[in-house]
Amino acid sequence: MNKISVFNEIGKLEKVLLHRPSKELLNLTPDTLEELLFDGIPYLKVAAIEHDYFSEILRREGAEVVYLEDLMAEVIKDAKVKEEFIYQYIKEGNIKKEKMTRLIFDYLSSFKDEKDLILKTMEGIHTYDVDFEAGNSLLGLINAKAKMIIPPMPNLYFTRDPFAVIGNGVAINHMHSKTRRRETIYAEYIFKYHKDYKDVDQHYYDRYSEFSIEGGDILNLSESALAVGISERTEAMAVDILASNIFQDEKSPIDTILAIKIPNTRASMHLDTVFTQIDHDKFSIHPGIFNTLEVYELKKGERVKRCDDDLDKILAKVLKVPSVELIRCGGDDRIASEREQWNDGANTLCIRPGVIVVYERNYVTNELFKKRGIEVIEIPSSELSRGRGGPRCMSMPLVRAKI
Repeated sequence: MNKISVFNEIGKLEKVLLHRPSKELLNLTPDTLEELLFDGIPYLKVAAIEHDYFSEILRREGAEVVYLEDLMAEVIKDAKVKEEFIYQYIKEGNIKKEKMTRLIFDYLSSFKDEKDLILKTMEGIHTYDVDFEAGNSLLGLINAKAKMIIPPMPNLYFTRDPFAVIGNGVAINHMHSKTRRRETIYAEYIFKYHKDYKDVDQHYYDRYSEFSIEGGDILNLSESALAVGISERTEAMAVDILASNIFQDEKSPIDTILAIKIPNTRASMHLDTVFTQIDHDKFSIHPGIFNTLEVYELKKGERVKRCDDDLDKILAKVLKVPSVELIRCGGDDRIASEREQWNDGANTLCIRPGVIVVYERNYVTNELFKKRGIEVIEIPSSELSRGRGGPRCMSMPLVRAKI
């Protein structure tokens, strides 16, 4: 049995990877918000409660929920892997001095519990974590003025982005923002060393590539088709590389990739912030992208071509259905549309055909879904939404039923 298997966006969700927000959120400060890609500082206590509600909904609906921190804790039970991981974490934290490296290594090595160690690496390293011998050391006196030696990774609860499951393969992504690139170290170690995932031999993207691509831009439309956004965070060259690697893999049934160029803005940072599939023939969409959308078709063994047809017709052809309905986020109300898209009204997580998890705050869009026959499961999001991501962003399906 394949440990990962995702050939669509809407088949019954059977296994999913999450990360429960933890102390990394406590290390957000007003002067680091922009750098760390947040628009506000979430209240961790409430964010964790909201996330627990989300995970319980997924379990109730029959999905096995696994956590990034637990998989990594299992990986580093091997002492040699643990040592390798700590050194790599320090290096990717931009620590270059030998003495500082040794001090941080000694500190992290002192953790007896593997999960506590992993959570600490996600939280970041404070100046007060490391013994600088401040009274006798210039290094200690200088570093005492800094807030953190290695920054936190507060975006980790958006598990969709660092890697993407594509069929029976995986793309370990090169993240656009410097602050998020370190997040993919966990995927690297899981797919290199974890007993359940180290045998995945179809690797479609490398985190060390120079071109950025993120999981929010990758949608598994069908066994034979993929959609990839060209966005603020995914470059066209990365899509070319991904397509080439997939098409060269004789095990992959994918022969068509739709490259969908969306506005290069923070409001539409990924394809799934403006466009997600919710049923066999239905998608959510932010109407603000209609006039700027460009679609290109990459087919195995053929030249790239621009698709000049309407998006619904392009999708119907690829999905082999008579027609496709695009349900507008916020409907025809421009203000509601812009407000609810900002709050991830178009970012839905389909858990089986026609059943989606959404943020309850997007009530205009949610009512439109219901009127179109979609079953809507609403979750609270007053704090989770501060990170600019919805239910799809917060989940990485590992196994979906085929349709």
